[in-house]
Amino acid sequence: MSSPSAATSSANRQVMLEGKSLSCFSSLEANIELLKKRSQELIQNINESRQKDHSLMTNFRDSLNLKVSDLTEKLEERMYQIYNHHNKIIQDKLQEFTQKIAKISQMETELKQVCQAVETVYNDLCVQPEPIFQPATVEEEQTHQDQEC
Repeated sequence: MSSPSAATSSANRQVMLEGKSLSCFSSLEANIELLKKRSQELIQNINESRQKDHSLMTNFRDSLNLKVSDLTEKLEERMYQIYNHHNKIIQDKLQEFTQKIAKISQMETELKQVCQAVETVYNDLCVQPEPIFQPATVEEEQTHQDQEC
């Protein structure tokens, strides 16, 4: 058996071990709490950083949309200026074409009139009327005979 002093010594040792173990556990718990706190801070920092990134991307997108919209408006305006310029050129050419077609039509009419006049002159010069044969009367025959003599 053990002696009372050994029991006391063992009890003291037990208390010391328990004290050390309590001290060790409390230190461990403090470290765990510290780690939890630091991990929460890191997570919070990450989330804040993500929010900043999201805000930055949103601002960038909005700025880019504004610039693209502005550029699109300028491009559209320029396109309509070009359309108007080409429309004027086309209208001028169509008006010129219409005038030339009218002139051609007038010349065609004049040419037809000239052709008809030439045809009439040709018919008058080349086609002589054939004498219509009518039986001569006795008096006309006598006059004709008298003239031959």
